[in-house]
Amino acid sequence: MVPLRILIDVPAHPPGMVMLESLGQQVSVDVWPEPEERSRPLPAERLRDVDLLFCTFPPSNFADLARVRWIQIASTGYAQLFGLGLTERGIAATNGRGCFDVPIAEWNVAMMVNLARDVRGMIRNQDAALWDRGARFQREIRGMTLGLWGYGGIGRQTARLARALGMRVHVLTRGGAIPPRENVYRVEGTGDWNGTLPHRVFRAGDEDSFLRELDFLVVSLPLTKATEGLIGERELRALPRSAFLLNPARGPIVQQAALLRALDEGWISGAALDTHYVYPLPPEHPLWRYPNVILTPHISGSSMSQHFRDRVWDIFGKNLRRYLAGQELLNRLTPAELAGD
Repeated sequence: MVPLRILIDVPAHPPGMVMLESLGQQVSVDVWPEPEERSRPLPAERLRDVDLLFCTFPPSNFADLARVRWIQIASTGYAQLFGLGLTERGIAATNGRGCFDVPIAEWNVAMMVNLARDVRGMIRNQDAALWDRGARFQREIRGMTLGLWGYGGIGRQTARLARALGMRVHVLTRGGAIPPRENVYRVEGTGDWNGTLPHRVFRAGDEDSFLRELDFLVVSLPLTKATEGLIGERELRALPRSAFLLNPARGPIVQQAALLRALDEGWISGAALDTHYVYPLPPEHPLWRYPNVILTPHISGSSMSQHFRDRVWDIFGKNLRRYLAGQELLNRLTPAELAGD
């Protein structure tokens, strides 16, 4: 039996290595000693005979992976796979969907509470030794309406938490339907597996109706050709002036010029942004100066937490066993997704 040759370019995980050892001669494992979250060339001789690549970013000399048949990436976003010709080469690709649902949903809830109660304002008052018990610091999010633009795993877990807090949940999806999720990784006891939590579901073309009733708009879409710049002046103006925007997805989904104008002219009440237009966001960027904007440095997914490593290796382990058994893989990306559509 010829072993499946695996190259691992993510941080090693002791339970994961035990899992690989349990497979015995079915696999041959090469662990890259210095994994990085960026694309860079790797020695061609280490790539030539690889059947399976476990990484965050494929190497820049991807063409040297002459035999690879499956790529498991550790991120939910998969733009790093665009242009590699995976579909044409018959290479399966799976992502880290489900690993980040819990922490990003918790970030969403934390930001809604922070924005509603103007926690930034209270901290500024604390720093200035200013006693102010204004009504803006005493709002509740119970009874408010959350809008989720996109309803994947992150949206579904956010809906679960929002419903527990007594919020109304509205969802906008491309087709206006919420099918059950199959062959997708999730943490046990999380999310909305059967799609029953939203109070209302809207479809593409109903954006104005969806947006005009919201207190919070959460962007929960992947960045693709279709979603880049999807939210612009028209969409931001459709929100109530009392509404807040949360973007834990990808910065360019929201048009930067439109967002800055919305904040300058008060089309919305504020925003919480974990994803940005430049990394790192430079000190001179105008978004730093708004008192009603919370900026976090792309940490909502908590990729440095132990939970993340447990989960991404759990996906890899489950998928590896499925691959060896000839079964459907979890989180498999479709040809349309790999084309960026």
